[in-house]
Amino acid sequence: MPKPPTRRHVLTLDLKGDPEGIQAYRRLHAPDQIWPEIPQGIRAVGILDLEVHLEGTRLVMILEVPEAFDFPARMADLAGLPRQAEWEAFMARFQAASPGASSAEKWRPMERIFKLGETRP
Repeated sequence: MPKPPTRRHVLTLDLKGDPEGIQAYRRLHAPDQIWPEIPQGIRAVGILDLEVHLEGTRLVMILEVPEAFDFPARMADLAGLPRQAEWEAFMARFQAASPGASSAEKWRPMERIFKLGETRP
């Protein structure tokens, strides 16, 4: 059976330049450390896959979602899930963002400027 069509969203966020804080942020995202409600909630709103990459203080998040995924609506649903607001507040101490900013305000979408399959042969 063919895989249903999907889309990717790529977002970025900067961490504060504190090496100890960056290491703590990394540890808190390890499979045995992340609060179980967080990946459960991510899946519950329809996100098929999610990766976070780190380079220095820059985070890049890649989400794979069904093609018909309503990004703003599903992110609002995610924000309303149990413990999600608590997790966001806990993570905010490591992030270079305005205090009280929502996840949607902190994680900024990136613009794709190149795709290999869209080049001339």
